[in-house]
Formats: sequence, C-alpha cells, structure tokens
Amino acid sequence: MDHSRTIRKAKPTDMTEIMKVMDAAKNVMRQSGNKNQWVDGYPSEEVIQKDMEREGGFIVEDSGRIVGYFAFLASPEPTYARIVDGEWLDDELPYHVIHRIASYPEVHGVFRDMLDFCLSHDPNIRIDTHRDNHIMQHNIAKHGFSYCGIIFLASGDERLAYQKLQR
Repeated sequence: MDHSRTIRKAKPTDMTEIMKVMDAAKNVMRQSGNKNQWVDGYPSEEVIQKDMEREGGFIVEDSGRIVGYFAFLASPEPTYARIVDGEWLDDELPYHVIHRIASYPEVHGVFRDMLDFCLSHDPNIRIDTHRDNHIMQHNIAKHGFSYCGIIFLASGDERLAYQKLQR
C-alpha cells in the first residue's frame, strides 16, 4: 500500500466526502457504458449509515483526503444463499463480502489496497458486480477471484458472483 494511504472505519462525519466519491464512481460507470447499476439514488446515505452501524463501512484516505469507500461485511450475505449456473468455491467456511466499492478515477491502486486490507482480516472473500460493470469485472479477475455463478439481489436483479479463497 502507498505509504500515504490508510484505511479506517468510516464515521458519520465522513458522509459528505463519501457521497462525493460515490458520485465520481457513478460518473465513471455511466461513461463506461454501465447505465443500470447504482441508479435511483443508490447507494444512499442511509445505506452507507447501515454499513457503519454494522461496523463494516471503510474509507481509503490518501494523505488525509478521502479517495475511496467500501463495505466489508461478515457473512452471511442473504443474497448469496442461492447461486445459479455455478457454485461457490467453498460454501461451508465463514466469509466476508465486499460491497459498494468506489474511488476517484484518478486515484490508482485503490481496489488493490482495499483487497489487501480485506484479505488481512479474512482469507475468504466474496464479491459481486453488475454484468455491465466491465471495470469492476477486470479488477476482480486481475486480483485472482474465481467466477462462481449468478446471484440475485432482493430486487430480483442478477449479479455476477466471485470468490477468492486463500488457503
């Protein structure tokens, strides 16, 4: 990790900066052809607040500036109970899930820093993304996740699901 970069739990006082990061990430999604993910105000301040209440909201700071946000939440993830067209690498061990990854496009290496942080806390990580989110799919594959199948959100929307298991 870059020596000027740190990861810490998000605090309610970080909300304004977190939402700026979310807006920047949404702009990148739209510019790259991903028009259907993170719509209708998602992720909202309420969603981020729930992450914090679950002790799972984290920010990435670079020289004291908030440049990224992610949720790192302990299992079980209810939407992962059913997977189609495949299976999890391991369906017995506890795991953590990474959700709501966002960073400024000009700040590089944030996904790697987040993943290093997460793997230092749990060797079993699951993640999902929208079929149109080619940037995230590239990052997920580049960092050694295995494609496992399709899961469905509570809304019924499908997501591509991945797992990384360090033994």
